[in-house]
Amino acid sequence: MTPPVARNNPDGRRVAALAAGLLAGLVLALPAWSTPAREDAATAVVGVRLPDLDPRHWISRLEQPHRIILDREGIAAQNARMRAGDPSIQDIAALPDPLPGNLVRARVEKLSSPPARPLYDEQGKAVPARRLSALQRELALDAIPASRPLRYGLVVHRAALRTFPTMLRVFSSPGDTDIDRFQESALFPGDAVAVLHESRDRQWLFVTSERYSAWIEARHVAIGTREEVLGYASRTPYIVVTGATVRTTYTPEEPRVSALQLDMGLRLPLRTGLDPLRTVNGQHPYASHVVDLPARRADGGLEFVPALIPRSADVAADYLPLTPANLITQAFKFLGERYGWGHSYDARDCSGFVSEVYRSFGILMPRNTRDQAVSPALDRIGFEAGDDPARRKAAVQGLQAGDLVYIPGHVMMAIGHRDGMAYVIHDTNGGGWRGPDGKRVSAGLNGVSVTPLEPLLFNEGETYVDRMTSIQRLRPHPLPETSK
Repeated sequence: MTPPVARNNPDGRRVAALAAGLLAGLVLALPAWSTPAREDAATAVVGVRLPDLDPRHWISRLEQPHRIILDREGIAAQNARMRAGDPSIQDIAALPDPLPGNLVRARVEKLSSPPARPLYDEQGKAVPARRLSALQRELALDAIPASRPLRYGLVVHRAALRTFPTMLRVFSSPGDTDIDRFQESALFPGDAVAVLHESRDRQWLFVTSERYSAWIEARHVAIGTREEVLGYASRTPYIVVTGATVRTTYTPEEPRVSALQLDMGLRLPLRTGLDPLRTVNGQHPYASHVVDLPARRADGGLEFVPALIPRSADVAADYLPLTPANLITQAFKFLGERYGWGHSYDARDCSGFVSEVYRSFGILMPRNTRDQAVSPALDRIGFEAGDDPARRKAAVQGLQAGDLVYIPGHVMMAIGHRDGMAYVIHDTNGGGWRGPDGKRVSAGLNGVSVTPLEPLLFNEGETYVDRMTSIQRLRPHPLPETSK
């Protein structure tokens, strides 16, 4: 307790006043986050409290958070089902060599067809027809030979996959510059590709990877032998990126592998046989993992060079065990990341988000939502427009952590139930629900977000539940009779 200040002591009064002023200033200067929030404090998002943004909150509610959904043998069988049964997954090792020209032309034309609607640039101006016509010329369809040798390469840097051989960003409406209609996807360091064609200026390659065919800048691909390229993914020993992203250590000695972004689920072989007394890229490697990364020589050829990843980075010695708790933990590592259509902004979109979460367990998923939603290799519950609402409601009530919920153009991952509602984590560029006045609230979540499923609106008259097209789930399958 502070002793009282004597009324006849002006110095004491001044000291007290000064102390009071300082205390008031300190209180005013405290940042908002320094005031402890109530455990059940609500956010501005419908049905979401602050504890809902902590993965431990959802894990603690699970009955068997650490049960193994699929073991290693089960995951290998699941990936075999995916490669054998899903038409969106491509076996680049099975492509004909030499490549027939009609095959190349068909793949390029399927992706790079002339735009059928107006497009706008970043300044909101209509893209001139002559510029779009120039892109058609850059496809160099007239230069496709009757056949050509098949070439393979490894991607050396996180790189955009594009509809056309250009970095021109185009949009459906003026001012809406988040969804670039020429952005298809991305590839990552170590991804294997088959090179089918090149642009007229030779600055772009048309490639086929396991999950996509599109244009990539030639500077991001190193051409190697079939054995080097296709064997890279199976090399051992290795580590797996288990963080949302990690970066290689900065090194001026080897800029090709300096501060590279490595995304969740990438499998990276370790460089072995190193002299422990020698530095790697100017740094002693004892506090790092030394990985062997593909690099592009000046002539475009492939070589492998060592790169350092700090031991403090979020990596693991193998793919993670597939459990409900781990699924939730991995998904929440992206919480708050900006939405990135087609992997733009060095981020990812809804289908990229869920496929990279599952990739950290070694599970192969189709790239796009439309393919994931109907994949015959997953365990699908399908819905039609005229389905009984009670069936939809029952399916939502039965969601399990890790289940994938699809509506047209979007996918969400279930994380649990609370207060009679199913909750999901998803990478969304929208988000809307009805406010207390009954009017629609357009939230613009624009990132990886946690929300309840039932209140979300697809349009003014329908909810996400009304428009569900499927729920996809992974579960064990008995081995075929021939393999028992």
